[in-house]
Amino acid sequence: MTISPDDIVFWRWGLFSLNATIVFTWIVMILLTLISWLVMRRLSTGTKISRWQNLLEVLVSGIRDQIREVGHQKPDKYLPFIGTLFLFIAVANILNMIPGYMAPTGSLSTTTALAICVFAAVPLYGIAYEGPLNYLRHYIKPTILMLPFNIIGEISRTIALAVRLYGNIMSGTVIVAILLSLTPYFFPVVMQLLSIVTAGLTIAIGSIGPAFGEARAVAQALSAIAQQPDESATITRTLFVGLAMIESTAIYCFVVAMILIFANPFWEHVIAAGG
Repeated sequence: MTISPDDIVFWRWGLFSLNATIVFTWIVMILLTLISWLVMRRLSTGTKISRWQNLLEVLVSGIRDQIREVGHQKPDKYLPFIGTLFLFIAVANILNMIPGYMAPTGSLSTTTALAICVFAAVPLYGIAYEGPLNYLRHYIKPTILMLPFNIIGEISRTIALAVRLYGNIMSGTVIVAILLSLTPYFFPVVMQLLSIVTAGLTIAIGSIGPAFGEARAVAQALSAIAQQPDESATITRTLFVGLAMIESTAIYCFVVAMILIFANPFWEHVIAAGG
């Protein structure tokens, strides 16, 4: 059973290879470009519009509203970048219903590339909006001691974005593949079940703990903003860094759980000894 689209190679020449991740990524991009061209070439400003234009307006309005609600800013300059990310990820995952297709978001290289795009876009938009000095000054607010934590928060957010999307797409596939591979063996199945139970407890602890932490942090931040509205920008910035670090705990627990399921050294030793 093929788990990742990186494992399927259509063409190879020396160090260069053309795998399913690249092929299906280009298919998604060509499909988005073609659909956009077909819809945009017959836009109407009248009362009677086509179904495709109606769908396009619903998507654009929905993305604009989300940007405005989350960022509390005018969405026009952020719409192209965020809208492109949304449409690419949505179409890449929806097409997974087609037999033979493998979502490129099932490759960690794709999700990492998307996360790096966000990692680069955030400071660029921030510098364009506030200027270089004013934006960089946020990293040392409310005190310069926050500088390493803010940098860790930026890096942790990028890792969380990459692993979260990859985990959402591949977790079910990987678990099914492992269970199918263990079907002929009874004892390894028992060991795997124990690993899964341990991994489940790890994920539960890593989810419940950060959930309570995020709820408490948000509640305290809202209370602080209500008491000191003039400091809302600093409080919000510190809140986001704290939430990123709390969320990283859940990501690390997820990684530990994946190791217990797919790379458990004790389990591998038992299988080797039994063989």
